[in-house]
Amino acid sequence: MNSDPQFLQLPDGSRRAYDRLAAPPGAPGVVFLHGLMSDRGGTKAQALRAHCSTRGYGFVSFDMFGHGASSGRFEDGTISRWTQDAIAVLDALTLGPQILVGSSMGGWVMVKTAVGRAPRIGGLVGIAVAPDFTEDLLAALNDDQRALLRREGIVPVQSDYDTRPYPISRALIDDGRANMVLARAVAITAPVRLLHGQQDTSVDWRKSVTLAEKIEGSDVEVVLIKDGDHRLSRPQDLRKLCATVDELVAKVRP
Repeated sequence: MNSDPQFLQLPDGSRRAYDRLAAPPGAPGVVFLHGLMSDRGGTKAQALRAHCSTRGYGFVSFDMFGHGASSGRFEDGTISRWTQDAIAVLDALTLGPQILVGSSMGGWVMVKTAVGRAPRIGGLVGIAVAPDFTEDLLAALNDDQRALLRREGIVPVQSDYDTRPYPISRALIDDGRANMVLARAVAITAPVRLLHGQQDTSVDWRKSVTLAEKIEGSDVEVVLIKDGDHRLSRPQDLRKLCATVDELVAKVRP
């Protein structure tokens, strides 16, 4: 990964850090959407960048608001804001149909972005997608945590994958409720592939099945990896991810 990112300046004066591989004219592109408290430089993003470079695809990975080298505090981030980031990146930094790859929380943002920019979307690849995860977070809070959230507007929630607790805000919970996607049909007709490990202790693999059921398009597949965890970052997982991207790229090539 490029340690010195470029920056996309947004109308509100904030900046989003990104790395990009320019695509030859007419070549397909891939946009990676990271998970909660992650960033553009994770293992999956790096593997995809290397794969896209080899294949001659365009590639963009970026840090959402409050993540990595981008502007803002994580505590002020919401699904709406992160979706706006993804749409801004799609509009400003890519041309032609794009394959969106969304990991965990990024899978929720991927769905919202695909609905908002349907003509630009060539396909979706979800990795342990976590749509509507804020409802699960809220349900898992104990009475003391709920009281703290009401009183302070922030509650620390421990993650299985980080020693630091995640500062979860009331704004994120409320905005998440306004952006839920699993309660109704999802207006996506592009091809969709959803990869999920059945040993995932953070996001139940049934989330991917439910999302697949809600998507209106018919070209939708769920791939369950029996021994896979939430990260899906082992070499065999990364090979599966890259092969899945190739499959969808083949569908959008002229």
